[in-house]
Formats: sequence, structure tokens, C-alpha cells
Amino acid sequence: MAKTYDALLPKLRDFIGEQKMFFVATAPLSTEGQVNVSPKGLRGTFSVLDDRTVAYLDFTGSGVETIAHIRENGRICVMFCAFDGPPRIVRIHGTGDAVEPGDEEFESLLAHFDAYPGVRSIIRIRASRISDSCGYGVPLYEYKGERDQLQRWAENKGSDGLAQYQRDNNTESIDGLRSGLGDH
Repeated sequence: MAKTYDALLPKLRDFIGEQKMFFVATAPLSTEGQVNVSPKGLRGTFSVLDDRTVAYLDFTGSGVETIAHIRENGRICVMFCAFDGPPRIVRIHGTGDAVEPGDEEFESLLAHFDAYPGVRSIIRIRASRISDSCGYGVPLYEYKGERDQLQRWAENKGSDGLAQYQRDNNTESIDGLRSGLGDH
């Protein structure tokens, strides 16, 4: 049975801090649109900002669903699940926004994370519901390490190459919603 919380209590923060991976889900308003679920990871890319606000680094990638969806309707859910140790799932439902380089708050938010190349935005989520559940059905996995392909790809592209990639590939979602990236 899921338990809900009014805030990200220390035990939830500790659990979140121990996880190597999390999942982000968003959807457009249209019932014809595609629901999107993205796996995320890399150390130092997720931060609890306060009792009801979290954020994560959003890297340049193949799609732009999360940004397009939250700019359309704000809805977002982040899920952490234990792949080792005691079983547990923590979900944070809320309203998100994308803070881009050049936005007034970007640099102060960026200070909460480890440094990585290729950061496209910071996704900030204000929680409307915080819950945990048993996670008994989540299998046990052994963590072997982090992949470095994303960082190497971003470093090889350089800032101009990343900007061009975003213009070519990250201006709209698979459903045709505009991402608004770079529309300052």
C-alpha cells in the first residue's frame, strides 16, 4: 500500500540519494499523443532543492518529449526504485518547468549538480504528491558502473555542434509539440 508524504523527509532523501537511476514520465494533453518514459542516471545529476522541490540535469539527446510536454501542460512524474537492498519505490508527481542556459535562474540551479557537458536544461519539479510503495516486484540488479558515452559525445560535439544538434533534432516532440528550446 502506498504511503503519501507532505514533504521529502530525510528517509526519502537518503533513499533518492542512494539510487543510481530514476525514470521520468510525461504526456501531452491530447489522448492521441504519446506517453513518454525516460531512464535517467549519472552521479550528481539529481538534486532535492527543498522539502517539495527537486531538479535534474536534462542533457541534449535524441528527443525532447519531457520539455515539450511540461511546456504544454506541466505534468511530470519522477520514479526511483531500489534495484538492490530493501525493496522500495518513491514517486514524485508534480509540475515541472525547464530552466535553460541563459535563463535568470540557470546558474544558481546548476550549482546543485556535478559538472557535465551537454546540459540542455534543468528540469525543476514542484511536488504535488510524494509517495512510496513496497517495490516487491522490482528485480535485484548488480550495479557495474556508469556509461561515459553521453559525456564523450557531448565533448566531441562541442558547444556549436550541440547547438546545431538541438536545432536539428530538439525543436519539437514526436507529436509535433514545440519544445521552445532557445526561444529567449
